[in-house]
Amino acid sequence: MKELKTDALWTHLHWLTVLAEQGSFTAAADRLEVSKAAMSQKIKELEQLAGVPLVTRTTRSVRLTSAGEKLVDDLRTPFAQIEQSFFSVRDSAGPLRGLVRVTAPVAFARQQLVPHITAFLRQHPQVRVQLEVSDRLVSLASEGFDLAIRHSNTLPETHVALPLCTTRALVVASPDYLARYGTPETPSSLSEHQCLYYPRGVEPPRWSFQPLSGGERLAVNVSGPFATNNSESIRDAALEGLGIALLPDFSAQAALKEGKLIQLLPEWQTVGAFADMLYVVRPWSAQVPRAVSGFIHWLREAFSAG
Repeated sequence: MKELKTDALWTHLHWLTVLAEQGSFTAAADRLEVSKAAMSQKIKELEQLAGVPLVTRTTRSVRLTSAGEKLVDDLRTPFAQIEQSFFSVRDSAGPLRGLVRVTAPVAFARQQLVPHITAFLRQHPQVRVQLEVSDRLVSLASEGFDLAIRHSNTLPETHVALPLCTTRALVVASPDYLARYGTPETPSSLSEHQCLYYPRGVEPPRWSFQPLSGGERLAVNVSGPFATNNSESIRDAALEGLGIALLPDFSAQAALKEGKLIQLLPEWQTVGAFADMLYVVRPWSAQVPRAVSGFIHWLREAFSAG
């Protein structure tokens, strides 16, 4: 049996993992930029050293044997750690570089987040940001995201959650709606208006308020022609004069500044409608890529300044 030097063994093992990933000697050789003959020879030498077949060869593809599958499964984690260590050392100096995968709620991403991403990329041209805009709570680890922006009071204990900025819910309506139906002066009068709301399961819509000056909480049953689980869609319906909306401030902010929406009941604070904080959430890891940590720092600085 041919003996291999230990330091040469690592190349053989790595090539086996590439072969398992690519599914054929030709594709694996192309990936590694070596000849197909060299690829085949490395695997043959590894099988000789292991003393058992690691792949089953056909004319068009290869399939791992049970021994090969076990070996590749055992190798994935250490090779990933080696790769992470290398990139950590490479990225420890010089400009930020690499890919940052982010997921964020639709309204916040479109209206608040994208301008800050644009500014960040101008300053760090070797970084790429891939943004998924979605209101669903994705699994960061299983779907490969580096971080998420979460508008929630319930955060996973297995993740690192860093405050981004405070937020509050506002009651708003268009000038056209108020001109036609009048302006509610108290929360109780909302029951007489068309309200646009975020559905909460099968429960009837109910908005809760508390006076800013202190006092008892007041809950009001509301109803209206339109409900949706996306605050941007509720805002658009309010802009069309369809009714009174309860929105996160980041979704209503631009329209309020332009006078297209009017804030109602300014002496009352909404309770329990939406979370009062936005967080940057990332999976726990002892080593965080500099591009990811730099992006998080940029966002927290930008929103704390705003």
